[in-house]
Amino acid sequence: MPLRLIEMILPSSCAPKAKEILEDLDFKETWDESLADGRSRIKCLVPTQETKKILDALEKRFAGTEGVHILLLPVEASIPRPEPKEETLSEKKTKSKGSRLSREELYADIDQMSRSSVSYVVMIILASIVASIGFLRNHVVFIIGAMVIAPVLGPNVALSFAATLGDINLSQRAIRTIALGTVSALIFSALLGIFLHVDPGASEITVRTQVRLEDVALALAAGGAAALALTSGLSNILIGVMVAVALLPPLVTAGLLLGSGFWSPAIGALLLFMVNLICVNLSGVVTFLIQGIRPLTWWEAARAKKSTRNAIISWTVLLIVLAGLILLGSG
Repeated sequence: MPLRLIEMILPSSCAPKAKEILEDLDFKETWDESLADGRSRIKCLVPTQETKKILDALEKRFAGTEGVHILLLPVEASIPRPEPKEETLSEKKTKSKGSRLSREELYADIDQMSRSSVSYVVMIILASIVASIGFLRNHVVFIIGAMVIAPVLGPNVALSFAATLGDINLSQRAIRTIALGTVSALIFSALLGIFLHVDPGASEITVRTQVRLEDVALALAAGGAAALALTSGLSNILIGVMVAVALLPPLVTAGLLLGSGFWSPAIGALLLFMVNLICVNLSGVVTFLIQGIRPLTWWEAARAKKSTRNAIISWTVLLIVLAGLILLGSG
């Protein structure tokens, strides 16, 4: 059973109310102590799936209260092991629907994915080199390696998460990071295409210049899997998702072909990249919505509802347009 440690540093006058909240939520694994500066420290050991309930209750009570700090920490192990409490019928029904990480923990993880940096650009360039070697040698192992190296999935998931919460700042950071990664990979691979011999008939290149409707289904499934893996705390699954959704390979393919002057197949590769990008974001928003990702306050919830609706409509319209182009091209 994964555990989290919630630690609160707060004025001593607020401590009784915090303890009351924890008692009302029936969490017995708590400890408290008085600090020398007149504040109190309260710790609570809880199952991961319960952190949302506790943090929401604490935030509602202490939002804007000066001197209150609430920390959420992962727990690798606990001795003795906590005894599982007997679940009520309603708790069993909630558990059967699945559990997810708290909104705050998700935000911290995803916010990091949305940020661009020198390391991000370097990783994109290195992945583009590895992918290019794979295409030039027509060797799929190198291409798979590039998919794992490239940090392109994170900012797309961050964009979906931002749309679900209506978080404009996070959305802007994610868009900038996606644009930076896309332009970096495209320009660098195009430069390689100018100086290296590119065979447009190689099987690994050809397969990424032809877009089929099954590619849409694959990208939708992969985007949903990425969002579900993050909300469930199963980030190790993301490596498999990176391979499945293949955001970088069609982009590198397009760059190599553009640099070598093969314009028509390059457009097909760009079309595949756009399909993957749109599907990842569309299914990500829907998955976060199903998982119950919502802001806490009502005014934030109203903004998030509008943002989510606009995102779903926009991505769906773009996907329909691209699907139409795919059908016309195959007809």
